[in-house]
Amino acid sequence: MSVATASDPLRDAAAPDCFATNLYYDRTHGMQAVKVLPGEFYATPRDLLLVTVLGSCVAACIRDPELGIGGMNHFMLPDTDVADPAGNSARYGSYAMEMLINHLIKLGAVRSRLEAKVFGGGAVIAGMTQANVGERNAEFVLKFLRTEGIRVVARDLNDIYPRKVYFFPASGRVLVKKLRNMHNDTIVSREIDYRSRLVQAPAGGEVELFI
Repeated sequence: MSVATASDPLRDAAAPDCFATNLYYDRTHGMQAVKVLPGEFYATPRDLLLVTVLGSCVAACIRDPELGIGGMNHFMLPDTDVADPAGNSARYGSYAMEMLINHLIKLGAVRSRLEAKVFGGGAVIAGMTQANVGERNAEFVLKFLRTEGIRVVARDLNDIYPRKVYFFPASGRVLVKKLRNMHNDTIVSREIDYRSRLVQAPAGGEVELFI
């Protein structure tokens, strides 16, 4: 897997810090791809593949269907009540959604044509159901899109399984794999670690769904 260099045309030099930079060639699909990690987003007018893995996090895939301009974000928490600069982070849903939509518009997308497909919000961490983070994330993203007048054309939210999401912005196609085999706890461990770092920071078997 090759990561893009600073001269790579897929890298947006003017993009904010939370713009995903993990660029590689996906041999399975035979095309350039971008891995969107927690707290990141990516928007593009190009024919790329955007990929992320979700536990209780949520990803919104938003595009202008006429122009094929689209993007994806990946956020861990629905919002922050703290009124300070640390709250302006794509780790939070409100900021992540605004950043993605604004960047799509900068690329030429027309706001009134935007449509969304949303995924994630699984209750994947045992013993943390009381916090209902996944459920809150799912409720947040639907409420945000409804308030903004952006139509949700597909969704796969909640449940107890992690998901791997492949988004093709040019066509709008999404492939979701529910990861039912939890013997590999990489996703859960990563999410627990990431959530812990957010608190401390200053700021198997698979089912394929073609949506």
